[in-house]
Amino acid sequence: MILVLVDHDRGVLDPLSLRALTAARKLSSDVQAVVMGRQGAILAKEIGEYGADTLFVATNDVFADYTPMASGKALLELVTKINPEAVLAAGSPRGNEQLAHLAAFMDLPMAAECSSIKIGNPHEVTRARWAANIFEEALVHSDLLIATVLAFSVEPEQVGGTAEIKEFEATLDAADTLVRVIGRGNESKIGGISLTDAKVIVSGGRGVGGPEGFGILEELADLLGGTVGCSRVVTSSGWRPHAEQVGQTGTKVAPDLYLACGISGAMQHIAGCKNSKTIVVINTDPEAPILNYADYAIIGDLHKVIPALTAAVRAARG
Repeated sequence: MILVLVDHDRGVLDPLSLRALTAARKLSSDVQAVVMGRQGAILAKEIGEYGADTLFVATNDVFADYTPMASGKALLELVTKINPEAVLAAGSPRGNEQLAHLAAFMDLPMAAECSSIKIGNPHEVTRARWAANIFEEALVHSDLLIATVLAFSVEPEQVGGTAEIKEFEATLDAADTLVRVIGRGNESKIGGISLTDAKVIVSGGRGVGGPEGFGILEELADLLGGTVGCSRVVTSSGWRPHAEQVGQTGTKVAPDLYLACGISGAMQHIAGCKNSKTIVVINTDPEAPILNYADYAIIGDLHKVIPALTAAVRAARG
């Protein structure tokens, strides 16, 4: 039996978890899922459609928001009770962090960002390393495999079904809740579309020039029914919120169209956007590293190119 940690943000499902469920179903016909917090119970129907027979819901009040160490402790309690062959989660920052706590509590190895998994003795995994620029084949010597599934390495597949909800309250102590979300601010979603859901992302880097320069990117993204992303240097400068950062330390995305504006293309950023179906780069530097990954490139000033693209889209739509 495979147990999958399904991640959610206050009841909003992380779509990468559906890919983890699909990966688990390729390993076993017996797939069960767990969510942290009562709000996660509303996801039972969708989780069942992607192959989980049971949804365990940790009901502690502390799980009203993200509490990673407490999640690890709750997972420890559940794993001890149901004894799965493997525990999987999405290879997202939150998925990796929660399973790392579980592995630490159990004094077991953890395999992160796996593009392939084979259950056995030992377990065989292929892991993405160095921002997925190389892949490592490894053996995991442990009765229980604790692993995360590399983002976008598996396509989610619906199989139909219903997940039975089973609630439990984990035994936690004060130390388990030292790290927790106590407040939120500056959350941003353009047009209500998140980076992971967006089919079109218009992303800006240092070349945008400042926070005011993102206005033209927002206009084009809205016109295309997409959302705005950015590079790490942008969030580090305080121009845009971290929720919009694309990259290894941000969000990994796979839109139909990724429009990179004024982004040089550090390895960490490429790790976040290289699964895009089409990458279009606008940059004044013909030697920018991101051009090596571009399907199409425009060498020019984004402050002239973006308004021209916006006008062309409006004209095409009559």
